[in-house]
Amino acid sequence: MKAMNRADIQLLELNGGLVTFGPTTTCWLPPVAGGYADAQFDDCAGDGSGALGLGHGRFRWRPGVVLSLRARFSHEVDRLVGTAGFGFWNAPFGDPSVRRPALPQATWFFFASPPTDLPLPLRGPGRGWFAATIDAGQRTAVSLIPAAPFVLLLNRLPGLRQRLWPAVRRRLGISFAPLTAAMTAWHTYELAWLPGGCTFAVDGQVILQTAHSPRGPLGFVCWLDNQTMVATVDGRFRWGVLSVPAAQWLEVADLAIRPTKNF
Repeated sequence: MKAMNRADIQLLELNGGLVTFGPTTTCWLPPVAGGYADAQFDDCAGDGSGALGLGHGRFRWRPGVVLSLRARFSHEVDRLVGTAGFGFWNAPFGDPSVRRPALPQATWFFFASPPTDLPLPLRGPGRGWFAATIDAGQRTAVSLIPAAPFVLLLNRLPGLRQRLWPAVRRRLGISFAPLTAAMTAWHTYELAWLPGGCTFAVDGQVILQTAHSPRGPLGFVCWLDNQTMVATVDGRFRWGVLSVPAAQWLEVADLAIRPTKNF
C-alpha cells in the first residue's frame, strides 16, 4: 500500500471555494450568502465524468494505515460555520451537486457548527469538533433497516432511548469523542485505522481508542464547506446550507498516509 502523493489528488471547488497549494495546503471559503460552497481535496476515484466518488468509487485505503498531518483553522469552534475535517470516508453522497446516497462509512476528525445535529453522542447535540467512526454498511447495521421505523418511534421516549441507542450505536459502528484543542493553533493529528479498531491522537495524546473500524475501502478527504445536517435518533432529518459571514479556511501541512508497522 503506497502513500498518497500530489498526483493522486483531485479538487472540488464550488461557489467560490478554493484549494491552494504551497508549503501548506489550504481550503478557503469566501463569504457566502446562498448556495452550497465547498473547498475540498481528496483521492476518491471518480467515474470519468469529473464527479467524485458517487458512493461507488474505487477507493484506495483499507485498514492497516496511519494518517498524520498538522492543521489549523481560521476560527474557533464557536465561530467556524458549516462542516470541515479530514480522514477517510466512502463519499456516500458523491459530488455534493449530484446526490447518489450510499450507506456511510467513515473514520475521521470532523467539525460541524449549529444547527447540525448528528447521532453521535449519547447525550447532547452531535456537533462541534470531534473524532468519530461510523460503518452503516456492515451486516449488523444493514439488519437494522427493516426495524428502523420502529426504533425511531421508540427513541422518541427518553427512557427507552437511553436503553436502545447504545446498542444501535454499536451495530452502526459509531464511536465519538470531542476535541478540546484550540482549532486556530497548529496541532498534529494522527489516525491509526487498523482491522481491530481505530486510535485518534492530537499532539501525541490519545483522544479516542475504539474497537470500531470501517471495513473499507475508503478514500482520503479534507474539506471545508457551508453544509448543515440534522439526523437525530428520534427521526428528525434535514439538510441545508448556511450563510458564511466572513472568509474562513482550513490549512494543513505534512500530510502523510503510510502502512502501519508490522502489518
